[in-house]
Amino acid sequence: MSLEIYQHPEEFVLESGRKIEGLEIGYHTYGNLNKHRDNVVWVCHALTANSDVFDWWKGFVGEGCVFNPEEHFIVCANILGSPYGTTNPLSINPATGQPYYLSFPQFTIRDIVKSHQLLAEHLGIGQIQTLIGGSLGGQQAMEWSISEPSRIKNLILIATNAKHSPWGIAFNESQRMAITADRTFYANKPDGGAKGLKAARSFALLSYRNYKTYGLTQQEEQADVTDNFRASSYQSYQGEKLVKRFNAYSYWYLTKVMDSHDVGRGRKSIEKALSNIIAKTLVIGIRTDLLFPIEEQEYLFQHIPKAAFAELHCFQGHDGFLIETEGLSNLVSAFFKTDVRGKIIELQQTA
Repeated sequence: MSLEIYQHPEEFVLESGRKIEGLEIGYHTYGNLNKHRDNVVWVCHALTANSDVFDWWKGFVGEGCVFNPEEHFIVCANILGSPYGTTNPLSINPATGQPYYLSFPQFTIRDIVKSHQLLAEHLGIGQIQTLIGGSLGGQQAMEWSISEPSRIKNLILIATNAKHSPWGIAFNESQRMAITADRTFYANKPDGGAKGLKAARSFALLSYRNYKTYGLTQQEEQADVTDNFRASSYQSYQGEKLVKRFNAYSYWYLTKVMDSHDVGRGRKSIEKALSNIIAKTLVIGIRTDLLFPIEEQEYLFQHIPKAAFAELHCFQGHDGFLIETEGLSNLVSAFFKTDVRGKIIELQQTA
């Protein structure tokens, strides 16, 4: 399926009170709504991904997978601020006729969710059979399930948290410092801050992987190497890849969006907010995850009423949920075969 664009006919009011005129949302759909309109699977994507979930989550979403177009109507929408079809800092500001750049209004996870709720209405979607997301996508899915609890039947939260941690915020601030150290970031041009973005991606990779990951994948084969190490070239290569497909302005704003995540804001407490989730919920953690430690997922499991917990066993760290799709599929399949109503259970990953 190709990218589609929804154009919102009214002004979009952000949590801050600021407004966006002419909001556009890029999205992909796969499969068809059944006659009961109860086969919707909505995927919330992470920081630099896009709405083409069949491309970046192969083996988990797609033909023959746990979530497939033969059985499900799968929706994935590009998030606000991301440059893959949705209004973002490089979009034209109707008030000036020029790109927003750093005049783009700051926004939050709740604003992203609100925009996707508008898209769901446009698509004629009432109940969502399964809402799923990992990392920043999990933050969105959680927020949606709290703001519209009766709309979500099943919820799958992967490698995410109820409030972004000081550790995670520090990683994001370090990345923003790298971006703003590149003075071209303030030049108001599409490739502004490109060198800073490359450095920021290098920081990010250290949080997405871990010591063992690099030891297994970037170890030198020869003992006499004294420069130009594999790990060095890997960091540079990954940074260049992101620069070619993203922009520093979107990245800068979206890291701030992640920092804003706190389901307890204005809701008395985090525990109170999580208690509002009525969906049958699967929380998945990864013990090797440095960025979203498994204790954060255990906390969600303890405070979401109808929750099950599963550990995805992998050495890759935070990005493991994008890589170990067979193990992830096994866990999700087991979840749908298990009655967790009112029970505290733990799912074991099968081979």
